[in-house]
Amino acid sequence: MPQSKGNKTKYIFVSGGVISGIGKGITAASISLLLKSSGYTVAPIKFEGYLNIDAGTINPIEHGDVFLCDDGAETDMDIGTYEKFLQENMGKENFVTMGQIYKTIIDKERRFEYNGEDVEAVHITEEIISRINKLASIKKADIVVIELGGTAGEYWNVFYYEAARLLAFHNPGDVIHIHVSYVPTPGHLGEPKTKPTQLSVRTLNSMGIQPDFIVARSEKPLDQRRKDRFALFCNMHREDVISNPDVKSVYEVPLVLEKQGITKKIVDKLHLSDKKPEMSTWENLVQKVLKKKDHTVEIAIVGKYFGTGDYQLKDSYAALFDALDHAGFAKNTKIHTKWIDAEKITDQNIEEIIGQPNGIIVPIGWGERGAEGMIKAANYARVKQIPYLGLCYGMQLACIAFGRYVIGLTDANSDENTKTINNIIHFMPEQKAITEKRAYGGTMRLGAWEAIIKENTLAYQLYDTYNGFIDKAKRLTSERHRHRYEFNDTFVSQFENAGFIFSGRSVEENLVEIIELPKSQHPFYIGTQGHPEYKSRPLSPHPIFLGFIQACINTS
Repeated sequence: MPQSKGNKTKYIFVSGGVISGIGKGITAASISLLLKSSGYTVAPIKFEGYLNIDAGTINPIEHGDVFLCDDGAETDMDIGTYEKFLQENMGKENFVTMGQIYKTIIDKERRFEYNGEDVEAVHITEEIISRINKLASIKKADIVVIELGGTAGEYWNVFYYEAARLLAFHNPGDVIHIHVSYVPTPGHLGEPKTKPTQLSVRTLNSMGIQPDFIVARSEKPLDQRRKDRFALFCNMHREDVISNPDVKSVYEVPLVLEKQGITKKIVDKLHLSDKKPEMSTWENLVQKVLKKKDHTVEIAIVGKYFGTGDYQLKDSYAALFDALDHAGFAKNTKIHTKWIDAEKITDQNIEEIIGQPNGIIVPIGWGERGAEGMIKAANYARVKQIPYLGLCYGMQLACIAFGRYVIGLTDANSDENTKTINNIIHFMPEQKAITEKRAYGGTMRLGAWEAIIKENTLAYQLYDTYNGFIDKAKRLTSERHRHRYEFNDTFVSQFENAGFIFSGRSVEENLVEIIELPKSQHPFYIGTQGHPEYKSRPLSPHPIFLGFIQACINTS
């Protein structure tokens, strides 16, 4: 049920209008950052409309990169945005799907927890509100920022809006609603059009919600005439219409919003004390992001999740691109990425397709499609002495490439792709038993796993040099994982005899975590079974990416 009237927790709902992908998550994260910087304890939460239990089984081309948390939660990209802006770990309590809500209710009904009642729609809204209040309690939050997935008017998320209405009704003065909407400027007209947002707000009104703020996403800053139109037709005060135009970097958004006084406006509406946010650290970051760079590097990313219909997108590897940017900011380097479809690589065209970039990355992937092209890319980087970074699948395929082209195991492969005697990468028995039951969601090695790093290795040098993500006394690191297959230790001696280095192993089960080539064989060649890209943040770039970018600079 909704919190009692006397409860001091405040709630900010953030909804979207007109189109998806306009930056609702960036807006929610920016508001959370501003309020946190004002001294409040803020807890963000994202509600998704789909019926999946989590994002783990969704094709990344469909819904973008699955963001992985320390606790193993497989979530939406917006959870990663919250982490990057707030410098805090998120987890299962910060991410809810309609599938979770329905499953919880049905499980309760089966356990007779409704005491014979009809299980009705009101139980859905009660469960939604319960998740919000649970987060508030866990985090001891002054303010919960609730991002509603999708856009107003979609039938699949109507219960979230009903929960927002009920929570506001039962907690007058403690709930505000921010509507992020798109203001298009059709090229043949040359002026911004407010009608789409007017209709979006009308949809909110039909659900019993009057937004307190409109955050207008547009190509250019909103002019006074457009603000006046919103005020007139959306029943708003013009000062509550906030312009959020396109900027060079998403990290500018909190400063753009704060320049219009959004923090004071929010705390005034929530009857909180006015505290000006301390944003100097963030301002310094933005200056670093926008300044002219001393270096430029080109990085080839050899993957297989770039295409959607006739278009290309980068959301499938969002965390990777962010991690590269973070390291680029710190190294004062402009990064050009070259996207390469692994399926198109052959022995005959590889040099033409990849060329001579300053670095090569083979990222996360699943299944046989494109694997041969990635293996060829990993070997190409080794032969051409190009800095190489293999992430999860990219680490595994680098091992296969070494097995084939250096050791001479010509049929070396992964159990995931083909059955062979030389299964360099193999299925762990317990994982095999799980998947034979078709239990795929949430059954991998997930979340943060500790590893011990060997001294006098490239991996140790990176963690040590950049003084982060390692307990030096114990040589312990912790990276996030999302995979089933592991390096097959049967082949360790063959690899080590050829100079291959296993520089990190997990504390539990002694599994291979990090591989590399010695300096005598390659200037920078490293692969990690974990995902350092998920732990990188703009104010604390990951050591592996910092080292990789430095190696790329050295070859430029």
